[in-house]
Amino acid sequence: MEIIKLHHPYKLEEIPQDDCVLILGFFDGVHRGHQAVIEAGKKIAQEKNLKLALMTFNQHPAVVFQRVQSKPIKYLSTLKQKERHLAALGIERLYEVAFTSSFAALSPQEFVDQYIVGLHAKVIVSGFDYTYGKGPKADAKHLPDYAKGRFEVVTVAKKTEDAEKISSSRIRRLLSEGRLDEANHLLGYVYETSGTVIHGEARGRTLGYPTANIQVREDMNLPKEGVYVNQLEIDGKWYPAMGSIGHNDTFGPNRMLTVEINILDFNQEIYGEKVNVRWHHMLRGQVAFESVEGLIEQLKADEQATRDYFKTNL
Repeated sequence: MEIIKLHHPYKLEEIPQDDCVLILGFFDGVHRGHQAVIEAGKKIAQEKNLKLALMTFNQHPAVVFQRVQSKPIKYLSTLKQKERHLAALGIERLYEVAFTSSFAALSPQEFVDQYIVGLHAKVIVSGFDYTYGKGPKADAKHLPDYAKGRFEVVTVAKKTEDAEKISSSRIRRLLSEGRLDEANHLLGYVYETSGTVIHGEARGRTLGYPTANIQVREDMNLPKEGVYVNQLEIDGKWYPAMGSIGHNDTFGPNRMLTVEINILDFNQEIYGEKVNVRWHHMLRGQVAFESVEGLIEQLKADEQATRDYFKTNL
């Protein structure tokens, strides 16, 4: 997949001259709703023998529109993860546009002229709720008005599950409630986070359950505090694991939130490694145990539940 990074105003020589089907959207998480839009674009590109391109942004538009963040933006996917998902779905050319104040100030007609016609799009494919440019009429319904016959507009209907729209915000809510099975179903794959293995307190080792402490980017969406069935990827290989997100309240109050992963049947040193973590299923919430012995007994039960999960589901 070809990746072209654009900063407004872009230079004409940055844009390939061949015609394309251009899919529009932010695509955080690249969930099943997004996948339906991409599949519609892919089918059209094949029928018309055109390049399949997609335009997204380097950051969420709310970062620019909400200058003072009441809540920091939390992403379902990093840009690298998004690129990987889009490549796997058959996108041939990805435009990553820097979402800046100057870009956000474009009128709908300026956006269409510069970022649709300017990118040589012959067909535009978007979700029903796509918005663009500055103003009240910058939506999918009005896109044909700005097209002025220069390109075809295809709008993909809302994709629902249990009568509710499949959306990134719905998936974030499910993650915050620990409902991993439902979140993964809407994503169409197992939710992943990425991070770096750092030194922790090494307390897990004394309990018989050494853990990899994962430093996760602050803008990544973590599931609810609790104990989970996980997989951890190191050097391209996935290992079964159980993980914990929490404050380790058994060992005292006001402790920092940590992400700790115990990799089953694994004893290598991996400090400093960049790793990916899959979140399969929530086993239980966090508990402050009255004794270390009680914690160890629960960890044994968690380990058995994790092993049973992999026997049944993978």
